[in-house]
Amino acid sequence: MTAPAALPDLALVPGEPAGIGPELCVRLAHDMRACTLTAFADARVLRAAADALGLPLQLVDVDLAAPHVAGVGLAPGTLGLVDMPGARAPAFGTPDPANARSVVDALLAAAQQCSDGRFDGVVTGPTHKATINAAGIAYSGTTELLAAHARRDVVMLLAHDTLRVALVTTHLPLRAVPDAITTDAIERTLRITHAGLRERFGIEAPRIAVLGLNPHAGEAGHLGREELDVIIPALDALRAEGMDLRGPLPADTAFLPAVLAGVDAVVAMYHDQGLPVLKHAGFEHAVNITLGLPYPRVAVDHGTALELAGRGIADASSLRAALALCTRLARIRSTT
Repeated sequence: MTAPAALPDLALVPGEPAGIGPELCVRLAHDMRACTLTAFADARVLRAAADALGLPLQLVDVDLAAPHVAGVGLAPGTLGLVDMPGARAPAFGTPDPANARSVVDALLAAAQQCSDGRFDGVVTGPTHKATINAAGIAYSGTTELLAAHARRDVVMLLAHDTLRVALVTTHLPLRAVPDAITTDAIERTLRITHAGLRERFGIEAPRIAVLGLNPHAGEAGHLGREELDVIIPALDALRAEGMDLRGPLPADTAFLPAVLAGVDAVVAMYHDQGLPVLKHAGFEHAVNITLGLPYPRVAVDHGTALELAGRGIADASSLRAALALCTRLARIRSTT
């Protein structure tokens, strides 16, 4: 599964072909790295991105039916390639629903190869949800797509160098969140997060802070009863199993350094409760990890930035951070 020099073999999916993902992948191809890298992408799109950046790019075709060849996509300026052509050549900044199927197929093909053991993990770029749905493909996000493919319960964990935030609910309208905050959902999220911190990050005894749903964590029931009726019973049950859990904490003060001292991750109840703080603290270096999959998956923590596509000015820091973390997680996985 890995090259003779014990370098992880990683799959790379650029995401929306009209966005900045392809050019970020081209920049990544020119970095020195501690892994081999194979893109699941439209070769035309990668070459167009390389031309826009004025960078050379060598694409080496990878035959998934043939025996593994060590070292493909290792040399700077090269990428292994599993060609996933779209229906039409995209224009920078203009997503085309005709290409949505190839974007989804690339994600699923990379996921299958990781599940089969051909690759040690996958790094994914930003997709454009509206365009995929406009093509008639029900799609709420890559996290949900990969979870359905693997038939696993998963947790979205956003992270950078100083903070990790996991979510009980992900891409839901705000009015739907309270009904989705159930004891089962909280217990499932915490079990997967706890296991992921142990297995993926090598943290033997994770310490997790859990946010309340309501202002001031419900103010003893005066600002909502979800904490009393749902969240606290879930935390008590898991504490009885030995988990080190803090909370439920008021979200407005939970991210103060004194509160987070010694905490390995924060579990937020919904998307915009925890992620604005994380992104403010380190947007350029934040990444998105999917816990619960049978392989490491790390993604950028930004969108397609259509207005920047093809201009050569998009910042590749998040994709670089995603690749570095996926490489690290693959190494940890290979030793456990």
